[in-house]
Amino acid sequence: MSETIIQKESKDFIRTIIDEDIKNNKHDGWVITRFPPEPNGYLHIGHAKSICLNFGLSKEYKKARCHLRFDDTNPTKENDEYIESIKEDIKWLGFDWGEHLYFASDYFDRLYEFAEKLIINGKAYVDDLSAEQIKEYRGTLKQPGKNSPYRNRSVEENLDLFRRMRKGEFKDGEKVLRAKIDMSSPNINMRDPVIYRILKVNHHRTGNKWCIYPMYDFTHPLSDAIENITHSLCTLEFEDHRPLYDWIIKEVEPGSVPRQIEFARLNLTNTIMSKRYLLKLVEDGVVSGWDDPRMPTISGLRRRGYTPESIKTFCDKVGLAKSNSIIDISFLEYCIREELNLSAPRKMAVLRPLKVIIDNYPEEKVEMIKAENNPAIENGGTREIPFSKVIYIEQSDFMEEAPNRKYFRLAPGKEVRLKHAYYITCQSYKKDDDGNIIEVHCTYDPESFGGSTPDGRKVRGTLHWVSAKHSIQAEVRLYEHLMIKNENDEYILNPNSLEVLEGAVIEESIRDVKHGERFQFLRNGYFCVDYDSNPEKLVFNRVVSLKDTWAKIVKKDKK
Repeated sequence: MSETIIQKESKDFIRTIIDEDIKNNKHDGWVITRFPPEPNGYLHIGHAKSICLNFGLSKEYKKARCHLRFDDTNPTKENDEYIESIKEDIKWLGFDWGEHLYFASDYFDRLYEFAEKLIINGKAYVDDLSAEQIKEYRGTLKQPGKNSPYRNRSVEENLDLFRRMRKGEFKDGEKVLRAKIDMSSPNINMRDPVIYRILKVNHHRTGNKWCIYPMYDFTHPLSDAIENITHSLCTLEFEDHRPLYDWIIKEVEPGSVPRQIEFARLNLTNTIMSKRYLLKLVEDGVVSGWDDPRMPTISGLRRRGYTPESIKTFCDKVGLAKSNSIIDISFLEYCIREELNLSAPRKMAVLRPLKVIIDNYPEEKVEMIKAENNPAIENGGTREIPFSKVIYIEQSDFMEEAPNRKYFRLAPGKEVRLKHAYYITCQSYKKDDDGNIIEVHCTYDPESFGGSTPDGRKVRGTLHWVSAKHSIQAEVRLYEHLMIKNENDEYILNPNSLEVLEGAVIEESIRDVKHGERFQFLRNGYFCVDYDSNPEKLVFNRVVSLKDTWAKIVKKDKK
């Protein structure tokens, strides 16, 4: 797999297949898809691609719908918290399943009947081999498997044992039900796969009714058939499972014949999307929860400040492919940056404040300066910002000595422009006992308001600022990628994925904000009001910086 530049096709292969099926009146012209998550974790950005595809198709075609079906066949890892989070994520993305909410557990009785049908037809048997022995007997990619010594049990014995499994007469792992296919098949998935196992645990919906549960490869095609799914869209890792999918449909004859189609899953740089790995991060306290803004989960992206539109735009532009590739995460950042550029109001915020005293500015004077809310859009409106004698600038915007001629920020003797306001020149500065700069003294040119002077001089540096006595303090959380590569090109946790700034100051117009509101802090990036925020303490998450890495990637690729 390699990183790839996005080049979306006008018509992807899945829609081409669907269009042909409709043309031939297959399935009476219906397009019925499903999104079948396992309720054993929160959804991530990879699931968003599947959600947008399956639910998106239901909006594109006249006779179409998409089902939400929870594959709840492993009660040891599933709970209602995950179910509710999945529902919330799908609705937040703008999709709805309507009346078509299903659970694989809805079909447990029918699945059991289908399993007995396979036994009666000589297509399934109860096996006493342990999990380790089954794995050993299965063989390898280069060596065929060998038959279990229990493979040739009679139909009567298999039925009796399977029914006793259901009654709970055997221990976990003591017996399994396997499909009888071909132990010499080049496809390991066809070497008598396990289709039922014993699990004596309560199910979140069926309680203790069952102590045997069907496996995914058995449940999935039959659930599709029961729901009359026409196009079962899966990611590429299920391609080798398709012969088993088709075999089960053929042997069970459930009445409906869905078609499985595979597409490339979404892989992102600097991102691991294994639910097992993400769960470990949560359980180990590496992150604050599934909705930690550093997590690739949909709830994490939502809390960080991503919008449904930006994620849907990203999934749409990535498109569908038949081979795996890795998408640079900067393209996802590009999508939210492009949207927020046109929607986020501008504010001035100083993240690491340094006090600046304008010595020749009147002590009690306060000027209300007009500034554009969003210059990126027409008629974006204006706001008023107070300007006074004492202001804050970023610590990084001042140096004791200018390093070279290309340094255009503030330094002794240097003149800069304050955004929307005046030119100021540094005259002196003060340090504390530890040698840290705590205060800068400047003078301003009263005739330089708005960036023009009678003598026509111009300065190269423009700094943002906040009036000290009109500022609002806030906590700002700066996020970087959770995963980075080490010297061996392996992903490891980034120790600098989160920086919390307690003493940031923001212009007072931001006082009344709501959770989820987004702003551009000039020169600092796009920020979102976090759920932890309250009137006594505002908390902002950086959604994305202003720097557009994706544009550089595209430019380099074109060259």
